[in-house]
Amino acid sequence: MARDSINEQLHVVMFPFFAFGHISPFIQLSNKLSSHGVRITFFSIPGYVSRIKTLLFPKPNTQIIPLQIPTIQGLTDTTAGTSDLPPSEHGNLMQALDLMQPQIKSLLSDLKPNFVFFDFAQYWMPSLASELGIKTFFFSVFSAISGAYITVPARLTGAEGGDVTVSDLKKPPPGFPPSSTARLRTYEARDFMFIFRSSDGGPRGIDRDIVGFKGCTAIVKKTCYEMEGPYLDFMSSQLGKRILLTGPLVPEPPFGELDEKWGNWLSRFKQKSVVFCSFGSETFLNDDQIRELALGLELTGLPFLLVLNFPANSDAVAELARALPEGFTERVKERGVVHTGWVQQQLILTHESVGCYLCHSGFSSVIEALLNNCQLALLPLKGDQFLNAKLVAEDMKAGVEVNRRDEDGHFGKEDVYEAVKKVMVEVEEEPGKSIRVNHEKWRAFLLDKKIQDKFISDLVAEMKTLAKTGTPDPCTA
Repeated sequence: MARDSINEQLHVVMFPFFAFGHISPFIQLSNKLSSHGVRITFFSIPGYVSRIKTLLFPKPNTQIIPLQIPTIQGLTDTTAGTSDLPPSEHGNLMQALDLMQPQIKSLLSDLKPNFVFFDFAQYWMPSLASELGIKTFFFSVFSAISGAYITVPARLTGAEGGDVTVSDLKKPPPGFPPSSTARLRTYEARDFMFIFRSSDGGPRGIDRDIVGFKGCTAIVKKTCYEMEGPYLDFMSSQLGKRILLTGPLVPEPPFGELDEKWGNWLSRFKQKSVVFCSFGSETFLNDDQIRELALGLELTGLPFLLVLNFPANSDAVAELARALPEGFTERVKERGVVHTGWVQQQLILTHESVGCYLCHSGFSSVIEALLNNCQLALLPLKGDQFLNAKLVAEDMKAGVEVNRRDEDGHFGKEDVYEAVKKVMVEVEEEPGKSIRVNHEKWRAFLLDKKIQDKFISDLVAEMKTLAKTGTPDPCTA
């Protein structure tokens, strides 16, 4: 066993991929586990350490270890993962991870944790950890619907030489839950093709996923049966592995106060009237999308706060000036604000004036909206966001997705207007009523502290049981 005594405190290493959309759920889970007495060691590259420190609960049993970045073109000690790199260079991070194996093995040999929670890119982790007598959990930060649709062995069934096509991806894999209506549009399927190609000459994303799934001791998912039961069952049967659940990892109430600038502005408007529109720090709209989105928000007649960000090394001010419609800022100056850069998202969502959250369907953002009773208008732009939106709009019936054209994903101002109107009008037709009723049902579920805490206590109990067993499962990596 990795520890001398099974009665000692559990010790886990957290090792996410170097993108904050991956790091954030690992931090959330670390905080939940540490509050249940689990010792946490968090691996990351130096450029992210300061940000992780601000979010990881400071406890005597928690530490962060910065990793040395191998010498690879485009990467430095100050690189903060994908946020510092253009998308074309994200493959360099995969290459860097693969070259870190000796460093990781040395650290794990010294730390001797019970478990390593690893991400999709570190497909080699089960094999490496098994040599040291350490068990591994593949912590998949994506929704179960995404994993069930994209990253199961059945997805490669019938694909000649494993070459999946756009046409293949528009249909669910064989055996996919028949109760689900999830199907990808052409532009969505095209976007997912990056998983079936190698960006750095190494294994494809799909291969990293499947090898990691098959080699690990167990799979851990950031979800629950209440939300995604059929997809979890399908994944488990496909992968032949137990799936342990963290629950949705409901965030703690935000601390601090909303900046006076935003508090004063929001307070000008009546309760539940403001549309807050944000797409996170690493999801970017093109000029046409920004233009139609802005015009759609203008068309609603509602007050709005639109937050837009741009790729690393771009001039955000110039990009924004070019993309916004002529005369837009002047026309909406009494009720609309366009902002670039970071905002206090959780605190904004709690403000009584905010009634709608128009977002990219990142799962953490969806959970935050449901917690704060903000109606959801969904505009997914890449990857798992497409399937998250289908889960929320079609399965959970707790939001509305912006209508888009099949071939290229184009949406117009009227599409934005219609989605916002459907969730914001006071007197609604029957479909709208069901959305509000379901939204409130999920809000009550997420706010039930006993239910949410039980997800973590059950996970810790499972970990303690697994820690008592012998050597790690034979690794097939």
